[in-house]
Amino acid sequence: MSTPSSLPLSENPPPAAARPTGSAPADVPHPKAIKSFVRRAGRTTTGQAKALAEWGQRFLVPYTPALLDAEAVFGRKAPLVLEIGFGMGEATAHIARLRPEDDFLCCEVHEPGVGALLKRIGEQGLTNIRIVQHDAVEVLEHMLAPASLAGVHIFFPDPWHKKRHHKRRLIQPPLVAKLAQRLAPGGYLHCATDWQPYAEQMLEVLSAEPLLQNTAQGYATKPAYRPLTKFENRGLRLGHGVWDLVFVRRH
Repeated sequence: MSTPSSLPLSENPPPAAARPTGSAPADVPHPKAIKSFVRRAGRTTTGQAKALAEWGQRFLVPYTPALLDAEAVFGRKAPLVLEIGFGMGEATAHIARLRPEDDFLCCEVHEPGVGALLKRIGEQGLTNIRIVQHDAVEVLEHMLAPASLAGVHIFFPDPWHKKRHHKRRLIQPPLVAKLAQRLAPGGYLHCATDWQPYAEQMLEVLSAEPLLQNTAQGYATKPAYRPLTKFENRGLRLGHGVWDLVFVRRH
């Protein structure tokens, strides 16, 4: 496994059987349903639609409230890394290509992004990616067993800039606790953001989780496997910062 070496719920939630798709597990204490996404407008291009039709059957894994048999899904036994929210899949494909010995289970709800990553998979001949087009919170809750993950990637989640919206941020103590529980001992959680106030909250929340230990004194040096996106490069040219955080599960 190539681990880094240099390193929202309603007040009265419905029962699980009645809970709508995309809502949080009933045992997560939070004033609103925690979701790993917000629906955004976007049109699927012809190329993305073609990739969905051509590659979807092979690389899309349907959401089901049952534990995932990763060995059966990938056709081999390998370290499993969960990615939450891959956007258009540029970094995902890059990392999967650099780390062929690892398998990547990637969650994204937006069809254009799913189609874009499938297009990259087909063009680059990648075999170690599978996509679940569903809310990652429910995937985490129902499809992944404790200590089943070698790593978790959460790159540039929505920062929710306004203070009244901070409760919508993905990196919150209840979710981080669940992520930590599903990491195997020694497994890592790698987050990155280009919004400093969110980086500060991430550092505070991750540092407070007893199962996790920071690999750095504060923020981490960007691991070599994570590429610089075009937006990140543009931000760096304008003097904007990017913050990586890499924590590992204690033994």
